[in-house]
Amino acid sequence: MVGKEAFSYEVIRAGEEIILRVDCKTLPYVPSIENNPVVMARTIELLAKVGTVTKIVFVQKRDYEYDLRQVSLLQEIATIYKKLVKQRELFSVRAIGVNCIRWLEAKYATLRLRFFTMLREDPIGVYVMLRRSAREERLELNKAVNKEHAGCLKRYIALLDYLVELLDKTRLIALAKPHLVGYAIGDRSIYRMIFRPVIKPDFMFTKLMASYPAEAEAIDAYYVGETEVTMFKLPRTTQYLYHVIPPEFKLKEDHYDILDTARRIMAEHKPTRKEFIDPERMRRVFYNVGRDLLSELAEQKGILLREKDLDLLTQILVRYTVGFGLIEVILADQRIQDITINSPMGMLPMFVVHADYGDCITNIIPTAAEAEGWASKLRMISGRPLDEANPILDTEIILPVARARVCVIAPPLTPMGLGYAFRRHRDRPWTLPLFIANRMINPLTAGILSFLVDGTRTMLIAGTRSAGKTSFLGSLMVEIMRRYRIVTVEDTLELPVNALRKLNFNIQSMKVRSALARGGTELPADEGIRTALRLGDSALIIGEVRSKEALALYEAMRIGAMANLVAGTIHGESPYGVFDRVVNDLGVPRTSFKATDLIVVANPIRSPDGLHRWRRIVQVTEVRKHWETDPLLEHGFVDLLKYDPRTDQLEPTSDLINGDSDVIKAVAANVKEWAGNWGAVWDNILLRAKIKETLVNYALKSKQHDLLEAEFVVVANDQFHTICEKVKEEIGSLDSKRIFSEWESWLKREIKRKRAAK
Repeated sequence: MVGKEAFSYEVIRAGEEIILRVDCKTLPYVPSIENNPVVMARTIELLAKVGTVTKIVFVQKRDYEYDLRQVSLLQEIATIYKKLVKQRELFSVRAIGVNCIRWLEAKYATLRLRFFTMLREDPIGVYVMLRRSAREERLELNKAVNKEHAGCLKRYIALLDYLVELLDKTRLIALAKPHLVGYAIGDRSIYRMIFRPVIKPDFMFTKLMASYPAEAEAIDAYYVGETEVTMFKLPRTTQYLYHVIPPEFKLKEDHYDILDTARRIMAEHKPTRKEFIDPERMRRVFYNVGRDLLSELAEQKGILLREKDLDLLTQILVRYTVGFGLIEVILADQRIQDITINSPMGMLPMFVVHADYGDCITNIIPTAAEAEGWASKLRMISGRPLDEANPILDTEIILPVARARVCVIAPPLTPMGLGYAFRRHRDRPWTLPLFIANRMINPLTAGILSFLVDGTRTMLIAGTRSAGKTSFLGSLMVEIMRRYRIVTVEDTLELPVNALRKLNFNIQSMKVRSALARGGTELPADEGIRTALRLGDSALIIGEVRSKEALALYEAMRIGAMANLVAGTIHGESPYGVFDRVVNDLGVPRTSFKATDLIVVANPIRSPDGLHRWRRIVQVTEVRKHWETDPLLEHGFVDLLKYDPRTDQLEPTSDLINGDSDVIKAVAANVKEWAGNWGAVWDNILLRAKIKETLVNYALKSKQHDLLEAEFVVVANDQFHTICEKVKEEIGSLDSKRIFSEWESWLKREIKRKRAAK
């Protein structure tokens, strides 16, 4: 730093960046160019002194960073200031002749004093002052009767015009001109529209644009815990802004002090791979240690911390030591579906996909240092490499607020540095009733799928990226009766295994090597699937079919189709697209593909303007077995349900209505009461549909939305099966009316009990 007092500085060169870093720790106020004329004046002085820079950072309890666009506006003013300082004789009345002294000496003295002060503190104000002065002098010139006086005024007006012309060429004045009507000199509201710093507390790497964007329209606002979220519609673009102000940007200054000290102390401990294996326990340990440390530091500094403040500071401390910083703040928002961070870091904001507003830009800018920190943690969490030989890392993170799948790409694949994509998973499993409430499916579809899950069919959930395939597969897992064992095989843990385990499901998770990895200690996916087959009688769930494990999956389907549910997800926009990928891309024999009983296609539906999209199941198709070469040409694909955009829901096809479904008949053939009796089969499907619909209706009507969550849906499913067995024992058949009546009575009692418990 040059000097030790306030506004001492250093110039840092980092690649193409030239950063003017200004020390403002001793200032009693926030170093804000837009709000404070003294800060603007000192900044312009520094720019005139050091020359070209690309970024200015004021260092205080927080870093206030102004980017190249904003700096260049001030750089032009600094250039004018430097030039005119060398031409001070222009501001001397003697420069236009001693005869003018008596007429203009006071005006020149005032101009000189006001101009050089105001140009640094308020360049917009000095521009307005000069223009108004020029108008006034022209009026005086028109009234002048003395030729000598008139001649002096003309030369003074020429000076004013010259100064106005200099400022007129700057971009700052160009931006200000539309707002100058009725402008009051000293008003800094225009500066607040033009200058908006990115703010970063000392203990953080991530930068945040805290101020609201000028001219943007606020269209929504809500809180996620202590974090303030505001949605803006940006002018002159189709983009929305997801603007967050987390609690770490609203702390008291003394709280920043102890938080930064605590972070430096705790940063000395580097978590090991062993600690990251159990992230929940690690966070608990760090939370307890951090809380004690913060309490001790507060006592040493004489700072009184309330319990609420201590808890908040501890959460922030953990977030920025063993956690993922502001990534966790965003993932805590259940409306967020995806987060993408593009290289180069520090130059671009994060982007998110919002459930209500689609693709949005954010006010958060991660830095290269933070990106490297995340990469190190993800290497430890996953046990997978991320280097030049392995520039792609696929893994998952489990946070207190959410689960997320993470894909990281690194050089040489991305020459400008690390890039990230986070896919947020719901912290609780999706269920078929939840998807009914969200209109992804209708009750009839839920009834058919419930019937086929119990019927232990083989099915693939297909669709494009972000279509909701994995979430939908998770909802089908909830439909499996808890008496049966489930084995999952995934390369990235996205299925709701832990949540289902907590609900007493008999479930075994297996993690295999990523299809993108070139090596490592993990088993390949195909070996993982074959191992699953040796684990005994189990339903088999495959996270995603990507590569040669498809051969092993179809081996599992052919072996297990008659005894257990086998299901997985795959990329494909249609049943034939799935066939083409499985057979032609992944090398599964055509005859083996016939082991697929059902293909469920999930795809986003877009609005005509292209600005909105909704997730829908658009097709439920059975795969018949009589074709030889091409299932499309030989009627091997038969739609049971097809999406109708006019009704915005799946509609049953004539084949389904007329009972022409081989897969449903195959299930019925193994049940004594249903064999050859389509009416009884269809009645059971409609019963299941009615139960799902009734559960949704009661949940929405009673505003007990937790009835749609897996915790209750699993119990409701168990109750359905129990009542079915009871009714069959009592009357010898599955009487749908009686089953529904008893189940509905149970549901009403549960709702009443829950309401009383509150």
